[in-house]
Amino acid sequence: MKMNTIIKFLAVPVLLMVMAGCSKDKLEEINENKNNPVDLPSRLLVTDAITKTAFSITGSDFAFYASVYTEHNVGIYNQMYNAEIRSGEPSLATTYNNTWGSVYETLYNLKIIINKTSEDGNEAGNFHTLGIAQVLTAYNLAILTDLMGDVPYEEALQPGEIFQPKLDKQEDLYNEVFSLLDAGIANLGKESTAASLGGQDFLYGGNADKWTQFAYGLKARYTARLAFRNGGKWADVITFANQSFTSAANEAKFVYDGSTTNSPFQTFFIDRDYFGASTSLHNKLVDRNDPRDATFFIPYPGKDDVEFAPNGSPDQVQGFYGISGIMSPTAPTYLLSYHEIEFLKAEAYARQGGVSADAETAFLNGLEAAFAKVGMELDSTYVVDEALRLFTANPLKEVMVQKYLSFFESEAVEAYNDIRRMKAMGENFITLDNPNNATKFPLRFTYGADDVTTNLNIADAYGNGSYIYTEKVWWAGGTR
Repeated sequence: MKMNTIIKFLAVPVLLMVMAGCSKDKLEEINENKNNPVDLPSRLLVTDAITKTAFSITGSDFAFYASVYTEHNVGIYNQMYNAEIRSGEPSLATTYNNTWGSVYETLYNLKIIINKTSEDGNEAGNFHTLGIAQVLTAYNLAILTDLMGDVPYEEALQPGEIFQPKLDKQEDLYNEVFSLLDAGIANLGKESTAASLGGQDFLYGGNADKWTQFAYGLKARYTARLAFRNGGKWADVITFANQSFTSAANEAKFVYDGSTTNSPFQTFFIDRDYFGASTSLHNKLVDRNDPRDATFFIPYPGKDDVEFAPNGSPDQVQGFYGISGIMSPTAPTYLLSYHEIEFLKAEAYARQGGVSADAETAFLNGLEAAFAKVGMELDSTYVVDEALRLFTANPLKEVMVQKYLSFFESEAVEAYNDIRRMKAMGENFITLDNPNNATKFPLRFTYGADDVTTNLNIADAYGNGSYIYTEKVWWAGGTR
């Protein structure tokens, strides 16, 4: 990879000046651009890493396209329409290029933080910032490999040394993810010599205990993710989840103020207006008399009724189909939600023993939190007549369906990961209605064009892009 494609560096312009009577120190002072420093303290780099992770990675193109593939939304215009009808976009290297670059830039900055705060760094003893950087690195690396499969990592973050890094195997990358989480948990448990990050930490205000809960929750998520490969370590999923969030108050979510910053999906609607209300998702809600249907979908502004877009065959038109009703300027980006933790526990209990008191408790906790996410109270009639009835008949299926519904719309990447994991395990709990899926369900995302065109290792892996319809990622039963 070219150094200027996978990692963007701070540019430091140098003005060569010859001035009579100036000392060497004075010349160096003049040459220094104080508005573009070459070195920043870790506390500032952490702020940028958290912000970019939330807005430019978790909440950006990855989520937008995943919401189409999972049928949370229907792509009704331009690139999203192409993704909907499986023409071009899903297999093009340009589709996710911006977010691909953002992930690597963030991983590089996190590496700088880890180096600064490790034993030989100039901020040695800053254990909590080190732990936070390790957790965020694990999170971003998992997003990257979950969507792309084998990706460069070990050789990728060495600018000026390795220009065409090799791809690492997903199995090895997942070992690294767990290693980073374990190291992060250990460092967050130490007494740090540095002051708390406080307001520089937009997720938890420097609270090490909350970051630890986040890390354990990620361990639960990723242990479940590997179920096809590890035989299902469901007891471990429960153990890790029980050390994670106990309420929505501590979940990992990035909050926008709605004035200086807007949520990604709201921004995408204002800037592009490429989504329509999904018939597939609507029908799932109607079939179970789910009261969230009226909250999830609203008419397009200025229209009286919600027009639902047919999955796979919408008209390419704007201003006609209904839109998301939970989209707002302040809608948070979820890195890991409390309802996901409870549904992970419910799944694990259900896989261990079907209907049980523990499974039901976790299931209802997740359901209540999912309703609260969209500003609704859980209706007792719905619980008894629909949710518990379906749970009793098939606990595992109902857990996974409710989890899928709870992820609308900003958690679409996790819904996409779950669908692929279930397919690998022979489970078809989530019915997708797009007829193009018969031959063209995207099994993964493509690599970024910047590196497809500059790194022969990635170019060879990419080919013509058609592999995304035929080759599963490793944890879903593929080889890469």
